[in-house]
Amino acid sequence: MTQDSGEDTKRRLMDAAGEVFSEQGFKSATVRTICRTARANVAAVHYHFGGKDGLYTALLSEAFEAGLRLHPPDMGLPAGAPAEERLFAFIHSFLLRMLGEGRSTWCGKLMAREMLETTHALDHMVEQHILPLSVHLRGIVAEILGGGAQTDDPATRLCAMSIAGQCQHVFRSKPIIDRLAPDLRFDEAGIRSLAEHITRFSLCALKHYAHSAEKPTRP
Repeated sequence: MTQDSGEDTKRRLMDAAGEVFSEQGFKSATVRTICRTARANVAAVHYHFGGKDGLYTALLSEAFEAGLRLHPPDMGLPAGAPAEERLFAFIHSFLLRMLGEGRSTWCGKLMAREMLETTHALDHMVEQHILPLSVHLRGIVAEILGGGAQTDDPATRLCAMSIAGQCQHVFRSKPIIDRLAPDLRFDEAGIRSLAEHITRFSLCALKHYAHSAEKPTRP
């Protein structure tokens, strides 16, 4: 086997694995199905990745990095851009990575499945990719909250979780949303419109959060 043919086989395996894992999940996907889709020998997965686990971990890392390259969380904004604009960029990029089409969206689909079917790869993904994104979002949230809010404050973490949760809900509940709101589009324009809505909704909540927190809760 030549080096070129080996790299070609490896690339086909990654492409096939992206399709199969994102549709079937880690447990249900089989090496045989991936190899059949990739037009490769079943021994190729072990040769190139050491097995199904290694292929899955490599795919998650590559998909996450590819998605971030195509849709970075700042969407090209300068570091000094207003926090409101940076929040929209973060939300927009998040939705594009989950709801868009093509190879760059594998990450969102795979990670959504990972939440339901946790595998050995989760710790690596959190440390290498998700934690930096969380810190980035919490920094924006703390700036909007004001009043000396810090990225590690419980309120900041919860607010950031609420924003991320809105984005994740659309992907996870898409089969239901398609039936409840069949006119809602998920093309490029539709995703941008959804990002604008989540941003407006979140900004209203964040800007009133500190004030409402000071009021006593009714029994």
